[in-house]
Amino acid sequence: MSRSPLRGALAAAAALLVLATPAAALAAPNQAGAPAAPYPLGAPAAAAPEQAPALALPRPTGPHAVGTTTLHLVDGSRTDPWVSGKPRELMVSIWYPARTARGERAPYMTAKEAELLLKEQGAGAEVVNALAGTRTNAVTGAAPLGRRRGLPLVVLSPGFGMPRSSLTALSEDLASRGYAVVGIDHTHESPTTFPDGRTTPCTTCESGGTPEFGEKSTRVRAADVSFVLDRLTGKRPAWEHAGLIDRSRIGMAGHSLGGNSATHTMLTDPRVRAGVNMDGTFWIPIPGTGLRKPFMLLGAGELHAQGGADPTWGRDWENMTGWKRWVTVKGMGHNALTDYAPLLADVIKDEEMFGTLPGARSLEITRKYVGAFFDLHLRGRSRPLLDRASARYPEVTVNR
Repeated sequence: MSRSPLRGALAAAAALLVLATPAAALAAPNQAGAPAAPYPLGAPAAAAPEQAPALALPRPTGPHAVGTTTLHLVDGSRTDPWVSGKPRELMVSIWYPARTARGERAPYMTAKEAELLLKEQGAGAEVVNALAGTRTNAVTGAAPLGRRRGLPLVVLSPGFGMPRSSLTALSEDLASRGYAVVGIDHTHESPTTFPDGRTTPCTTCESGGTPEFGEKSTRVRAADVSFVLDRLTGKRPAWEHAGLIDRSRIGMAGHSLGGNSATHTMLTDPRVRAGVNMDGTFWIPIPGTGLRKPFMLLGAGELHAQGGADPTWGRDWENMTGWKRWVTVKGMGHNALTDYAPLLADVIKDEEMFGTLPGARSLEITRKYVGAFFDLHLRGRSRPLLDRASARYPEVTVNR
């Protein structure tokens, strides 16, 4: 678990993109005030070249437009574990199927978040704005589509040092296919901007990477997830459309440290029925009593193949006593499971970070297998992709 896993790569790639993008495109990277045109199958209409942002997320693959909103949640029952004397407060984003794609596209992240993410490289304003201004596909505050208790809920937890926005492309895709998705910023483990204008830095980034930190963060993240579920499914939900969530169909996925925390969350919170670890080392072992709920390991390259260098996967695999799959992707790097693969991998070509697969291919595989897992376990839909090798995805190995 590295201290600042993407900062150098983000700065380098964003700088290259700035050099290759017309100045007019960088003048208004968010396009925040412009209404989005309606698009079929949840995909945006192409922007005019002179107005295109420097970076843009691939469009979702599902049949629905996507809406999004953000919530500021304060847990008055818990003191922040990283900063003494203050209650734990979180920023979360919710993505959901929407009735229309008309409206303002949601911002990707704030400029201050991007500045702090790139701080160690001394990135200039153009680079910061290029990343912060990444074009998303979700419309802020769009009217939701769905019936009461009709939407399965997937919780997403990002990797250490990364904001919740790093899994936006996966979130939008799941929402376009009929899921409610909540992404959590685990405060002080990444830059986080709050409604009053404060932006907290990654306070823990200089101290992370030890087993002690990994274990503590795993417990903190599980508590964060349980609190967010309380606020979304309790008697007085924080989201006005929370009645759309089916409280009996909740899953969790995460990348790196976020994926590691999925098993601990499932063992401590019975509401979470199924989980996915996307390339994360397990810091707290599954106990000998086992994890009986469905779980999928989605590993990048050789490190997390069966018999790979991370012994925690083999250890915990033995204690997964319910439905389970161990899926590995040849040619994929650790950070290829995030947005930064389609945004940056083809620009900087860092094999250690992104592997050798094209960025769009990495995203396609991630969306396909994570989506299939939740379709099977939260919606009861048959997904043979999870049972055998696929001619369409020869890079993927499925073990059961």
